[in-house]
Amino acid sequence: MPKAHVPSLGALPLHIWFSPAFPVGAFAYSHGLEWAFDAGDVKDFASLQAWLVDLLDAGGPRNDAILFAEAYRAASAGDWPRLRHANDLALALASALERRLETVAQGDAFVAAAGLAWACPALDELARRKPEPIAYPIAVAGACGGHGVDFDASLCAFVLSLVANLTSAAVRLSAIGQSDGQRALKVLTPKIIALASEAAGSTLDDLGSAALRSDIAAMKHETQYSRLFRS
Repeated sequence: MPKAHVPSLGALPLHIWFSPAFPVGAFAYSHGLEWAFDAGDVKDFASLQAWLVDLLDAGGPRNDAILFAEAYRAASAGDWPRLRHANDLALALASALERRLETVAQGDAFVAAAGLAWACPALDELARRKPEPIAYPIAVAGACGGHGVDFDASLCAFVLSLVANLTSAAVRLSAIGQSDGQRALKVLTPKIIALASEAAGSTLDDLGSAALRSDIAAMKHETQYSRLFRS
């Protein structure tokens, strides 16, 4: 009797790891968007789109995508010093206290959750680094590279998840409605693919950001009087 065909996992883990149900608490962070809304910088579909385009072109998400690519390569090769170096850079590039909280709270939560259900050498190595904090892009890249999930698909899914979370935050802040939230994701899809493509061919020399208003928003949010989000 022939053996049943067992399909490969393919990109299926990405749907699990980037699902809102995966316990990293992404819903609690707005990457400074809450202050931008309060200040009137983001108030409707057009201003949200402009804000997100700036982040993809020159903000934290661009750096995170480059760091994700570096960490994926390190995890795939089992190069633990390279993986640790990528994590050190990710922590150093957090431009505000809440930005650091945003990345390490999610990163540590991802390592804890994925390490139990999706153990691999890269996640084991990151877990051994505790109590050293783990940045979110490094944690997810470690899982993707450690399990051999397609590099390009992983990068696209990672960048999409960042934009989707910010779009969700804008909906919860009532800057836009749910329909405009979906429209924003559709309009930004080419930018998401472009950033993933850029990051795929990047090196650490390509790191750098110039989204100063976003960095200011992250700092201002620390003392904002009324808040829904942790960043």
